[in-house]
Amino acid sequence: MKHSFLQLYDLPDELLIIIFKKFDNVLALYSLIGVNRRFDKTIKDPIFTNRLTLLRRSSNDLIQPLANTIVDRFCSRILPEIHHKIEWINLEPSSAKRVLLATKYPNLHRLDLYNIEEETTIRLSKGKKLVFNCFNNENRKMNTNDYITFKFLQILFM
Repeated sequence: MKHSFLQLYDLPDELLIIIFKKFDNVLALYSLIGVNRRFDKTIKDPIFTNRLTLLRRSSNDLIQPLANTIVDRFCSRILPEIHHKIEWINLEPSSAKRVLLATKYPNLHRLDLYNIEEETTIRLSKGKKLVFNCFNNENRKMNTNDYITFKFLQILFM
């Protein structure tokens, strides 16, 4: 044991999941997808992929967009690989169009948008109910505004 080194690759999958769960799931997906097959298989588990929060909170709890490089990688590589596992997405307006148009989300049933003064519920064509909530910077749901709803529906169903 004098010169023994334990590496992350040597750990069993169960321990990897425990370790990866300590990270923010978006950070884990961004950092680990594409590293190797074993990490890909582990990180694509529904524990990490069913709910995505593609925004960040500042130290004073304000909602801010993720860096463009992170959103670009999610839209081009990560979302197309895990799209069928995503059930819930939290977004902010500047990346919403790119994320929603990156792929189809057959199991999406909840979408939360932050920093928009809107709240509504819409139905998908498959008869599934998609809960669509919008929050302002104080995380308070706001009253319905038909214009924003109309614009969002145009983007969603484009």
